[in-house]
Amino acid sequence: MNVIRFSDVCAAGKVAGKRVFIRADLNVPQDDTGAITEDTRIRASVACIQMALDAGAAVMVTSHLGRPTEGEFKPADSLAPVAQRLGELLGRDVPLVSNWVDGVSVAPGQLVMLENCRVNVGEKKNNEALAQKMAALCDIFVHDAFGTAHRAEASTYGIAQFAPMACAGPLLAAEMDAISKALANPKRPLVAIVAGSKVSTKLTILKSLAQNVDQLIVGGGIANTFMLAAGLNIGKSLAEPDLLDQAKAVIEAMKARGAAVPIPTDVVTAKTFSPDAIATIKAATDVADDDLILDIGPETAALLAAQLKAAGTIVWNGPVGVFEFAAFENGTKTIAHAIAESSAFSIAGGGDTVAAIAKYNIEAQVDYISTGGGAFLEVLEGKTLPAFEILARRATE
Repeated sequence: MNVIRFSDVCAAGKVAGKRVFIRADLNVPQDDTGAITEDTRIRASVACIQMALDAGAAVMVTSHLGRPTEGEFKPADSLAPVAQRLGELLGRDVPLVSNWVDGVSVAPGQLVMLENCRVNVGEKKNNEALAQKMAALCDIFVHDAFGTAHRAEASTYGIAQFAPMACAGPLLAAEMDAISKALANPKRPLVAIVAGSKVSTKLTILKSLAQNVDQLIVGGGIANTFMLAAGLNIGKSLAEPDLLDQAKAVIEAMKARGAAVPIPTDVVTAKTFSPDAIATIKAATDVADDDLILDIGPETAALLAAQLKAAGTIVWNGPVGVFEFAAFENGTKTIAHAIAESSAFSIAGGGDTVAAIAKYNIEAQVDYISTGGGAFLEVLEGKTLPAFEILARRATE
């Protein structure tokens, strides 16, 4: 995708003395006292901010935090803890500016943080007047928040329309590159793992991927629905019987292309959904009416692992079983290690997926871990994200 990259603008020496507005994703988890409990997003945003400072820019950075009510600022909505943590990482003070829409005082070489952008009235609906005021604050707008790339808001889309220059920051550019490599120009075979509790939440993703991938591995409750569609008994397992026709359509779409949706040949069952439930490995044809399927069996896991190790590209969204329970983690663990050992280009995204990657300590072996949940899912659905669309449009002007 043709966009202006902030790194290129800096390398060309076009940033010194300019006012740079960075939309970052600093929406970090906090405890009841407001203390930050996990700072990955802040650390990930440092590269773009430091790049702008090193280039001699006057730097403004903002983000949303939590779910504030527009026009009703509360202390809990404040980016103050984020500014403090960013200052620690950068080794400098990061002043926090409130009521910034009508003007910000910042000199070249300085950095200020602009208070929670979602408190501004009109932010979420991309109010044009608000967007134009934001754009007037800067010479260069930098979008570096992939987690918001699927939303057309004033601080993500509107400002990009009206700023003198709009470009992609290093985080956003990296997401674009990884997604393009995995989906637009994949090395084959392309294997996608889509798992979750419900087919309905990922039906459009499954349909989109069915047109492109060579193997579509389904897991969790989604796999149960596909097993039901294949004529297997799933007992009292989580499934959506009303979507059997949709599941069959995905299977047929894959077959028509000479591709496949592998149906589990064995599963791990229990009588109750609990961490101490007794796990029983069964052939997929032997599931009893009172069984809950909570994981794929070892035979299925080994078969899928072999496919993953032979893949050219892997896209992973969702664990294939209840990996939080030790007795039902083997499927997800086996798949995680297979991805780690595969020579394929691998891209993974989604909260549970990232948790599984961390649990099995394979971060270094996954080529790209997406920082955006909803945005990553919309890309898998085949949608063009608003952030990508506006930045591409501005690059051609």
